[in-house]
Amino acid sequence: MDTAFVDTLALTGQLALLTTAILLVVGMTVACLLAFYNFRLKPLVEALISMPMVLPPTVLGFYLLTAYSPDHAPGRWLQQQFDIRLAFTFEGVLIASVLFSLPFMIQPLQNGLAALPVSLREAAYTLGKSRLTTFFRVILPNIKPSLITAVAMTFAHCIGEFGVVIMVGGNMPGETRVASIAIYDEVQTLNFAGANRYSLVLFVASLVLLTVIYSINAMHKKENR
Repeated sequence: MDTAFVDTLALTGQLALLTTAILLVVGMTVACLLAFYNFRLKPLVEALISMPMVLPPTVLGFYLLTAYSPDHAPGRWLQQQFDIRLAFTFEGVLIASVLFSLPFMIQPLQNGLAALPVSLREAAYTLGKSRLTTFFRVILPNIKPSLITAVAMTFAHCIGEFGVVIMVGGNMPGETRVASIAIYDEVQTLNFAGANRYSLVLFVASLVLLTVIYSINAMHKKENR
């Protein structure tokens, strides 16, 4: 099998897995805060988290690329203090991917947490369970469909990212060239067979993930009848 094909798919999977893992931790924390607490700036925070769903990826990519540049304070500080340059690197793309995928992880988790009866947590506290124990033994098992949906949607979204990746990472084989960019390249060179190979893999992966989501949600509904 073509080495470049395998490397590109491996890089795509690596980016999606790392993004999903990071967002699972960050997203759960933020989702708990948004679902269980009310504060003055909550609507603004929710709006900022949802922005990637309505904002063109190139806008986020442009501002991140600007921030990564040594000509601006964040990029200059990283280069001077740690000798790190994020523009056109896998690490830079990973940060962009995490930011761009925020709503796909946080919103399903927030909705699942908000739907839980308050009495569920209060009963656990009354029985002497700590917040940590309540979270892992009571809350998580009761939002399993939302958790699986959040993970699957985030992963599926990551493997199809294009705009933000091309803006921040460019098209560097083995470093930032993911499957969505490879498809564009193959079409540009009129290599439709090559484009079809990448497209078929992404199509099947997305179909499997969505089928898993709908199957689990259907099973959960049957159990709760």
